[in-house]
Amino acid sequence: MMNIRELLQARPLLFDGAMGTYYKAAPGVECEQANLTDPAGVLAVHREYLAAGADAVKTNTFSLPRLAAAHTPGWEQLAQAGWQLAVQAAEETGAAVFADLGPAPDTEAVPAGQVYTAVAKQFAALGARNFLFETLSSDAGLLDAVGAIKAEVPDAFVLVSFAVLPDGYTREGMYCKDLARRMQESGIVDAVGLNCVSAPGAMRTLAKQLGGTLPLSVMPNAGYPVVTRTQVKYQGRPEYFARELGRLAAEGTVQILGGCCGTTPAHIAALRAELDSLPVVEKTTPSEEFSTVKEQTVENEDAFLRKLNAGEKVIAIELDSPRNADLTGYLEGAKKLQAAGADLLTIADCPIAQARMDSSLVACRVHRELGLCTLPHMTCRDRNLNATKALLLGLYAEGVREVLAITGDPIPTAERDEVKNVYQFNSRKLAQYIVSLAGEGREMPGPMTVFGALNLNARNFDVELRRAKEKLENGMSGFLTQPVLSAQAVENLKKSRETLGADAKILAGIMPVVSQRNAIFMENEINGIHVEDWIIEKFAGLDRAQGEEMGLAISLEMAKAALPYADGLYLMTPFNRVALMERLIGRLKQEVLGAY
Repeated sequence: MMNIRELLQARPLLFDGAMGTYYKAAPGVECEQANLTDPAGVLAVHREYLAAGADAVKTNTFSLPRLAAAHTPGWEQLAQAGWQLAVQAAEETGAAVFADLGPAPDTEAVPAGQVYTAVAKQFAALGARNFLFETLSSDAGLLDAVGAIKAEVPDAFVLVSFAVLPDGYTREGMYCKDLARRMQESGIVDAVGLNCVSAPGAMRTLAKQLGGTLPLSVMPNAGYPVVTRTQVKYQGRPEYFARELGRLAAEGTVQILGGCCGTTPAHIAALRAELDSLPVVEKTTPSEEFSTVKEQTVENEDAFLRKLNAGEKVIAIELDSPRNADLTGYLEGAKKLQAAGADLLTIADCPIAQARMDSSLVACRVHRELGLCTLPHMTCRDRNLNATKALLLGLYAEGVREVLAITGDPIPTAERDEVKNVYQFNSRKLAQYIVSLAGEGREMPGPMTVFGALNLNARNFDVELRRAKEKLENGMSGFLTQPVLSAQAVENLKKSRETLGADAKILAGIMPVVSQRNAIFMENEINGIHVEDWIIEKFAGLDRAQGEEMGLAISLEMAKAALPYADGLYLMTPFNRVALMERLIGRLKQEVLGAY
C-alpha cells in the first residue's frame, strides 16, 4: 500500500468523502453495523470514492470509540469487518487505508485515552499503519493513545483532526490554534487538521491561520445543512468545494485534503481534477507560528483584583438577583453593601435551577450604575457555546472582568420534559474556554479572571481537591468556598491552602445562620453545606433578633478561624437581609480584618 510520508513529499494527499452521509443506513441503525449487515454496500462506497480519485480511504468505523466505551457487544467484529472491506477496495488501486476513530467519551470511570488505545490496538493487530482521529472537540486522552500506537507500530502515520466552528473554537470551547500547537509539540503526531462542522470557505480561513511545521489537513463539510421534515441535506456544489480547497493546496497551506458530511464522490472527483491541474511548486520550510506567542499587554485588573493580588484581605458578598423584573430594591441593597465596605458583589445564576433575573445582566447594571466590581456566576446548565460566548463578550464590553464558572444545579426531574439541561461544558471546560477567548487576534483584548467553587464540606475531600487542581490547570485563578460552619470545614480549608499553593486565591464562605429552622434546612436540603449540631442547638428558642445576633457571633468566629488560610471572605446573604450583612461587614472590619 501507499507510503504516506513519501507521497506528501511529492504532492497533496486526497482522502475520500463522507461514508456516513453518502451511505444511507436504515434509521436508528449505526452506519458501522453495515460492515456486517451490508458489506457489499460499504465496499461499493469505498470503490466509488477511489474511482473518483481518492488516494486514501477511511475505514467505516467512525463510531467505534463510542461503541467500545459503552461496551457494545461485537465492536471488535465491526472493526475487523470495516478494516477488511477498506483494504479490499484499496488493494484494487494501491490506495492507503486509515483506521478511522471518531470521538470517545471521557469519563472518570472510562477515560478517553483508555478507549482510544483499546480501539487503536485492535486496528494495529489487524495490520493498520495509518490512523485518523477525527471530528474531535478536545484532545483529552488523545496523546496517550498516540503514544501507545507508536510503541506498537513505530512507523505509524497518525493524523489528528479537530471539528471547529467558524470562529475557531470546538463545541467544548477549545481554540483550534491551541489544539494544533499541542499536537505539534507532542513530537508523536504526524499531521494535524480540521474537519466537519465548517463549510469550505470558513475552513479555508481557519486553515490559513494555523501555520506550524506539521502537514496540515482540511476536510470540510459540503456546506451547511438544510433540515427538512425527514432528513438533513447538504447542498454545497462540488465545483465550489473543489475551488476553495484547490486554492489552499495551490498556496501550499495544506498538504492533506478530503471531505466530511455531505461530500460525495462527485465532490472528490472535482477536487481531484482541481489538484491535478495545479502547477508543481517548490516546497518551502513551514513557518514556526505555533512556537511564538506574544505577551498580553492589556490591563485587565479592576479594583477588586488589584486589592486581591496585592495580598490584602478582600470581602465579596453574594446577593441573589430578584425573581421579577424590578431592580430598584436590589440596587439599593447593593449600594448599602458597597458603602459598608464590600469589595465585590457576586450574583448567583438561577440557583437551585429556578429562574431569576439574569446574573450577567444584573452584574453589568450594578457595575455601570454603582461602579462596584461584580462577579456574575455562570453555569453550564442553561447555555450552549454560542450563548456563552455572546454573554462573555458583552460582560467584557461592560467592564466586568471576572466570572465564577460552575456546573450548576440540574433542573428538577419532574420538569425535564419541558425544560432541558444543556451542559455542553463542565466547569473546567468552561474555564478553559473563557481564558482561551483572550489573546492576539482573538475576541477579547485581554483575559477575564475565572473563579470556581470549592466545596469544603465534600464527603470525599481528596476528590474535591483533585478537581480543584484540575480547575487551576484549566485556567481558573481561585475559588469561592461553600460556607464554613464546622471544624472540619476549617481543617479542609487549611488543607486546600497547603495543597493548592499561595497562587490560588481562596475566599472562605461565610453564611450567617439566622434561626434553628434555617440551620436544619441548610443541613438537610442544600447540597454542599454542613451545619454542626452544636450550631443548630444554639438557636433553640431564639426570636428573630436573637437569632441574628447569634448568627453574627458564629459568623465572626468562623471568619477568625478561616482567614489564616484564605485571601478573603465570601459572604452569602440569607433571605436578602441586607441590614444584617451591613452589620456583619462592619464587625468583620472592626474585629477580624484589622489583624491583617
